[in-house]
Amino acid sequence: MNREEWFAQLFTRLGNSKFRTSFKLKQKDIDYIHEKGLDTIRDHAADFIAKREAPAVIPNDGKQTPTKGHPVFVAQHATATCCRECIRKWHKMQPGKELSQIQQDYLVDVIMTWIEKELEANGETKEEKKS
Repeated sequence: MNREEWFAQLFTRLGNSKFRTSFKLKQKDIDYIHEKGLDTIRDHAADFIAKREAPAVIPNDGKQTPTKGHPVFVAQHATATCCRECIRKWHKMQPGKELSQIQQDYLVDVIMTWIEKELEANGETKEEKKS
């Protein structure tokens, strides 16, 4: 299965989860994305994943990602990239082992794909997202 097929399957499965689909970007989140730009949001996502999800041992696993306060946090819950147990269940990455850079990049891509889909669902165009 290639990446495009995996993402299509993943987002279909996420779309069938009542819990995962309960997360949506609020206007405040959208405004923040516009203010900072998608490149900065991607940097934030990479930083959050590196610090909160990538270590082999996370003392507060399952509680390290707030449900609001940053668009990436919302996206992490919507995409099951919020803790190592969700990452294991949905993305097949085993806990207890540090995430590789490739795995971290994949998780960031999942988060950013969800954010872009949310922006499109809110009537944003590709041009508007770049600014």
